[in-house]
Amino acid sequence: MKFGIDRLLAEADLRAPLDGKRVALVAHPASVTADLTHSLDALIGAGVNITSAFGPQHGLKGDKQDNMVETEDEVDATYGIPVFSLYGEVRRPTAQMMSSADVFLFDLQDLGCRIYTFVTTLLYLLEEAEKHGKSVWVLDRPNPAGRPVEGTRLIPGHESFVGAGPMPMRHGLTLGEMGQWFIRHFGLDVDYRVIAMHDWLPEAAPGFGWPESRIWINPSPNAASLNMARGYAGTVMIEGATLSEGRGTTRPLEVLFGAPDIDAKAVMAEMHRFAPEWMAGCALRDCWFEPTFHKHSGQLCNALMIHAEGEFYDHAAFRPWRLQALAFKAIRTLYPDYPIWRGTDFKYEYTDDVLAIDVINGGPALREWVDDAGSTPDDLDAIAAADEQSWHEEVADLLLY
Repeated sequence: MKFGIDRLLAEADLRAPLDGKRVALVAHPASVTADLTHSLDALIGAGVNITSAFGPQHGLKGDKQDNMVETEDEVDATYGIPVFSLYGEVRRPTAQMMSSADVFLFDLQDLGCRIYTFVTTLLYLLEEAEKHGKSVWVLDRPNPAGRPVEGTRLIPGHESFVGAGPMPMRHGLTLGEMGQWFIRHFGLDVDYRVIAMHDWLPEAAPGFGWPESRIWINPSPNAASLNMARGYAGTVMIEGATLSEGRGTTRPLEVLFGAPDIDAKAVMAEMHRFAPEWMAGCALRDCWFEPTFHKHSGQLCNALMIHAEGEFYDHAAFRPWRLQALAFKAIRTLYPDYPIWRGTDFKYEYTDDVLAIDVINGGPALREWVDDAGSTPDDLDAIAAADEQSWHEEVADLLLY
């Protein structure tokens, strides 16, 4: 099985169109070859004329640990080329940045979730490439969450850096496929190609998207495991809540919540009562942690940890978006006055006058369902199922694997 970068390096005919061209690389720490050589080093070693590099959120080096921490431009100490930040003074590459190359190689490991900002970075690069007559190649990598689709689609008007377009939270595509959808949906006229993977089998056990032959490297500092990648389409919503998502611990975004004033076992019992079918496909375990920074720093928190791994994982049954919604609902039921949602004073990804949970979920539907004392599981299912089906139908002809 080969990722896009490995095929580009191994097959001279794929690299041939790069001869005589200035080439930029968009990369992060997980941008490595099968032998763990970073793509920047491997491409330059193969004779590709790399004239600039770009880092997404958390930086080319992946050194910015927390969320919403910006990275400055720099010059690479080894190769002397400019390294431009796409999460610093700008999110969208400038004309000066675009002038640094003719072809832009996009080699980012994704998590298969709308809110993971590398998706939006790809859209912005495609849009600027159209304006400036540049080429974009996606060196495709697996979607570690696999093909399942889940969640409501973003409502037009709720676009942000964590919501590039009307896709569901868990989109089921690789970034190569997502680029094709962007081009079609937004009517872009850009020279685009995908260096496809060889033999990616998204339905093959036990990885179901992540091949056993490749080790996990954090694409961002808090994406520390395959378990996190599987649960992220649910747990990322905690960023819009006052509850801890485990930042400041060694297993961030692998819990359904953490708080010093919530009984995790009671919440799990209420989840079982309200919608036990939404808990399928994984094991939940109550645990304790004390964050060293971020929400509830220095306080002992009770939590529920997700184990979507090993014998507990059922790929077809696991639905992290519904699981997280259920945890919120159980907390609301047990603690009716609990201030679950962060207020509009918290400018999530620099938005104004919008609740962070609505920015994250691409609209108010999930929050309104949680806060409605009379809502049922069927109410949320009805909204989400229609969106999931329409997305399946819309992207069916774009699947490369």
